[in-house]
Amino acid sequence: METEGLLAPETAEAARDHYAALGPQAQVLVKELAKAMDLDSEAYAERVDEDVVATAREVMFAGRLEVHTGTRAEFDAWRAGSDFDVTEVGSEHVDGVVWHAAPATGEAVAATYHEKRRAAIDTLRRQAFGRIYREVL
Repeated sequence: METEGLLAPETAEAARDHYAALGPQAQVLVKELAKAMDLDSEAYAERVDEDVVATAREVMFAGRLEVHTGTRAEFDAWRAGSDFDVTEVGSEHVDGVVWHAAPATGEAVAATYHEKRRAAIDTLRRQAFGRIYREVL
C-alpha cells in the first residue's frame, strides 16, 4: 500500500480552516493564470469571478487530500479494520483500489482501477471533495 497527499482533517473545523487558508493562494493562482493567458484587465474582470476563484480553491484542497493506493486485499484489510462508512465505485473484480478516509466525518470514498493509477487518484480526490467535504466547507 502507498500513501500520498497531506490532508485528512480530523475535524470539520480543521477542514474549514485549511480550506479558508487556501483562499489567498487561489486568488494568486487565478491571477497568474490570467497573466499567462494574456488576459487584459477588461477580459479578466469579465471572465474571472468568485466562482472561478472558488473552483481553484476546491481543486487545491482536493489535490492535497491524503489517498491510499493498494491491492484489493490491502483495501479489504483496511476496510475490515476501520469504522468508516465507505462509498466504493468501480468493479470489485479489479485489483487496484484508491481510497480517502475523512476522520472529520467518519466517511471514506474508494475507487477501483486497472492500469491508470494517476487518473484514479485524481478522480477519487474530486469525488471525495464532492461527496464528503463540500457540505462540511
